[in-house]
Amino acid sequence: MDRDEMMDRDEMMGRDEMMDRDEMMDRDEILRTNGRAYDRMARDRAPLCRPAADDDLRDPLATVDPAGWLDGDIRGRHLLCLAAGGGRQSSVYAAAGAVVTVVDLSPAMLELDRQVAAERGDPVRLVNTSMDELSMFRDGEFDVVVQPVSSCYLPELRTLFAEVARVLRPSGLYISQHKTPTSLQASYTPNRDGRYELQHAYYRDRPVPPPSVGGAVSARLREPGAVEFLHRWEQIVGGICRAGFVVEDLVEPVHAKPDAAADSFAGRARFIAPYVRIKARRRDTRDAGTARRTPSLWVPGTRRGET
Repeated sequence: MDRDEMMDRDEMMGRDEMMDRDEMMDRDEILRTNGRAYDRMARDRAPLCRPAADDDLRDPLATVDPAGWLDGDIRGRHLLCLAAGGGRQSSVYAAAGAVVTVVDLSPAMLELDRQVAAERGDPVRLVNTSMDELSMFRDGEFDVVVQPVSSCYLPELRTLFAEVARVLRPSGLYISQHKTPTSLQASYTPNRDGRYELQHAYYRDRPVPPPSVGGAVSARLREPGAVEFLHRWEQIVGGICRAGFVVEDLVEPVHAKPDAAADSFAGRARFIAPYVRIKARRRDTRDAGTARRTPSLWVPGTRRGET
C-alpha cells in the first residue's frame, strides 16, 4: 500500500465512522440511502429540486442547450431525462416539444415533476427506478437521453452506459454531465497558502468521504447524506466509448469568476472545474461492417484501400 492509500485509509478510519458503514453497503443499500437523501432535498426545496421558472421556458432550448448539441429542434423526439427528477428538466424539454420520460430514484423528486406537468398540461411519463436499471424500456425506444450530474451515486458505470446504449436508437444522442474526479478529490476550502489540496486517492472503489467541514462551498458540491463515488476519466469517457458511443464534444461549464472570494464556489472553480458535460452519439452498428473494411488512416507507401 502506497503513502497516499495509507493516508486515505487513515482519514476514513479515524475521521469519519459513517464512512465505515458506507463501505460495507451493498448496491441496494447505497441506492436506498441516495434515494432518501434526495427525498429530503425535495421536501426542503433545495436548489436542485426547484422547477423551472417561466423565464426558462420562454426559449427552452436556449436554457438547456446553449451549445446547440440538440440541433435546434427536438419537437416530437422521444427524450429520456435520466436521474433528472425535480420538475426542471422535464418541464423545459416538454416546453421544447419533446415527448418526455423522467427516471429518478427518488419518489419525492418525481412528485415535483408530476405537479409541474399537471400545472402545465405536459404529458410527461414518470418512472421510479435507478438510472442503471432500465429494463422497462424497449431497445431503441429513445432518440435522446439527457443526464444531469448523477453518475457519482453509482459504484460503477458500465451497467449505466450499457443500458443507455440499449434504450437509444442508432445514432441517438446521449448528453451527460458528471462531477470531475479532481473536484471530488480536492478540499473545499484553500489552505493557509491559498491552495486546494488533494485529500482522496484517485484510484479507489470506496465512497468518497463526506466533507469534514461544512459551508456554502461543500454544500454546493456535495449532496448532504448521499453516498458518492469518484469515477476516473477512463471510466467516464472511456466507459462511454466502450459502451458503443462516439464522443463528439466535451466541455467544462465555466463557474469561475475572476473576482470571486477564494473561499467561494466560484473562487474554487478558478482552480478546479467542478463538472464536465459530454455529447456522445450511439454508433450505428448496421454500418459496422463497412467501417471495418474502410481504413481510417492512410499510410504513405500503401495504396488506398490497403491496411
